[in-house]
Amino acid sequence: MTLEDLQDDVEDQYAEFGEELAVSLDGETRNELAMLSVALDPEDPDELVHRAVHMLFQSMVDRGQLDFHLRSGYDATYDEYLSGMTFDEMTGGNQFPQQQGDPDDRRYQF
Repeated sequence: MTLEDLQDDVEDQYAEFGEELAVSLDGETRNELAMLSVALDPEDPDELVHRAVHMLFQSMVDRGQLDFHLRSGYDATYDEYLSGMTFDEMTGGNQFPQQQGDPDDRRYQF
């Protein structure tokens, strides 16, 4: 898959989510959400879920896990997604493609 595939999939998923997302809670998650709600006293428990998504996202970006998953599935990184171009396109690396063949052949050419 490519950077374009990643962009299309993110746009499709964004549209699919819509404005609200119904999430079922298991007992452990419900207990932790209740504890956080009591401790932090947000205006709306949804705010805690928003924060949790932001924290997970930032954590994955900081530790390189998001890039690992994106590179595995789409051969792209989050920075490439944000810029809309691959690293090779940014640096001009695709302007001078390497010849196929044995790279050691060149050392004997004068």
